[in-house]
Amino acid sequence: MAAGLTVGDFSRITHLSVKTLRHYHEVGLLEPAAVNPGTGYRYYSAEQVPTAQVIRRLRDLEMPVRAVLDATDAPARNALIAAHLGRLEAELAQTRAAVESLRHLLQPPRDAPVIEHRSVPAVRAAGITAVVGHPDVLPWWQGALGELHATVRAQGLHATGPSGGVYASELFQQDSGEATVFIPVAGGVRAIGRVTPVVVPAAELAIISHRGSLSDADLSYATLGSYATRHEISIDGPLREYYLRGAADTPDEAEWRTEIGWPIFRADASSRQAGPAGTGG
Repeated sequence: MAAGLTVGDFSRITHLSVKTLRHYHEVGLLEPAAVNPGTGYRYYSAEQVPTAQVIRRLRDLEMPVRAVLDATDAPARNALIAAHLGRLEAELAQTRAAVESLRHLLQPPRDAPVIEHRSVPAVRAAGITAVVGHPDVLPWWQGALGELHATVRAQGLHATGPSGGVYASELFQQDSGEATVFIPVAGGVRAIGRVTPVVVPAAELAIISHRGSLSDADLSYATLGSYATRHEISIDGPLREYYLRGAADTPDEAEWRTEIGWPIFRADASSRQAGPAGTGG
């Protein structure tokens, strides 16, 4: 017993409180190396210090400690930890994006955004269409766009314009709706996998340029939709996006540039620029 560490010494070494060590003992998470049957005093060994340090960090990261400690071998344990760390990093990235978006809301840009009226002709394209839930639209979009680019390259097709997306109103209004991502191309598209030949219909659109990640594209959508509604030119129809610069061009999301299109009624036949939001019509 004399060679063991008392619970007080072990607590000071590991920075785990005596109360916490007692709880870990009771639940079988970290049992003492020995317990004096007469006094009930608990003793720990120096070899248990690394285990206690691991448990402390796993708890700090809200990991399933029992699952990690019960892993059959080191590779299995490391796989559990790596998977959990991956989830934490994804959550951290989402939190950072939400914080940045909120900062933009609290400190909106001083310059009024430019909104353009544009007549968009019909185009033939390679496309992927699916009914998507709104919470899943970003990961679906990333996967579908990557598959499209790979298929266009594999078939030796030439893109005639930027990639884009067409999104039914139901996707936003009812949290689920039809979405299409496309790449306009010259030449015939052979259907393979999810990729099929599509015709993106002509449309009259109010266009706003969105810079940065699409995670806060709702801010630009709000500006554009408010403009179209205020000027009484908004009509029912799918929303458009054109990806002028994105992940395929640069990993820096701050450099991404997307044009967002809102369907509108236009009395004139020629394209014109509306100027700063709120001044055109």
